[in-house]
Amino acid sequence: MEPVTSTEFAVSRRAVLSAAAGSVLLAAHVPASAAAQFAEVWKDPNCGCCKDWVVHLEAGGFKVKVNDIGNDRIRERLGVNPKYGACHTALVGGYAIEGHVPIREIQRLLKEKPAALGLAVPGMPVGSPGMDGGIYGNRKDPYSVMLLTKDGGATVYQRYEGSKS
Repeated sequence: MEPVTSTEFAVSRRAVLSAAAGSVLLAAHVPASAAAQFAEVWKDPNCGCCKDWVVHLEAGGFKVKVNDIGNDRIRERLGVNPKYGACHTALVGGYAIEGHVPIREIQRLLKEKPAALGLAVPGMPVGSPGMDGGIYGNRKDPYSVMLLTKDGGATVYQRYEGSKS
């Protein structure tokens, strides 16, 4: 193999940089649904149901960064009213996601893009994602996913009726 001259290297380097720039521009035009969404989660390091909810997000195609430092501070910083609080908080697409919100509702939120703070499933209802492990049997309690308004209120975004066991 013959050595590469500095002129040949410069051309090759320009070609590589040009291709890389083209890739960045192409990636910018890929719809969000085609690329993995990013979620950042704040939770207690010892909470098993929070870990199960993270697995639910990952199974739905989300790339997840986990902060095992609790969620009180981030909940306050994001403006989530404590009455809608739960055991973990996430930030997804600029929206606060509080508690055991199903991936289906997060995807709907990201598609519809309402002028809202985010979504919440207050408390820890059995049967919601992360609270649906074997320890709970087939129990599914009714619960609501709440659409959090920027003024601290909320409306029902989706109702889950549960099942009679």
